[in-house]
Amino acid sequence: MSISFEVVRGEELSSAAREEIVSFCSQAYGEDMRPILNTFQRPTHVLARRDGVLVSHALWVTRWLQVSPLPAMRTAYVEAVATGKPFRGQGYGSAVMRRLAQEIVDFDLAALSPSDPAFYERLGWELWRGPLFIRKDSELLPSPEDEQVMVLRLPRTPALDVTRALSAEWREGELW
Repeated sequence: MSISFEVVRGEELSSAAREEIVSFCSQAYGEDMRPILNTFQRPTHVLARRDGVLVSHALWVTRWLQVSPLPAMRTAYVEAVATGKPFRGQGYGSAVMRRLAQEIVDFDLAALSPSDPAFYERLGWELWRGPLFIRKDSELLPSPEDEQVMVLRLPRTPALDVTRALSAEWREGELW
């Protein structure tokens, strides 16, 4: 598998590159991803290409997650993990996630809301077993019962108990 990676901040993308990502993610997810991608504040994209063709994608945004009673942690929150249908099952998704993990070592933590927990567990991610909340103004709003979050411990991650309450700041669009 000959693969090349590009790590690029969203504001540095050309219009054509942005359209390529929107089209790629929309095809991979089977839905129009433009509205969701437009909600992400200052994303950084990881693009995996084989022979110049985009085969897999992931991005992260900075969020502030908090495990009570610890201070809020600067978190690389991972979104829009996608591999093109013809390229699935060939290791490209794993490769893009490993590359992303190499790029975010200066964060306190990494997190995501998984569609396939088993995929991420194989890459070292842990399912958060405690209750989940969203912080809005001075309130803690409980997350729906079916919401799941996974975390990846990074070199700067403090000792964490994954059974404690975890909260993230409110944001437009999908809360987790």
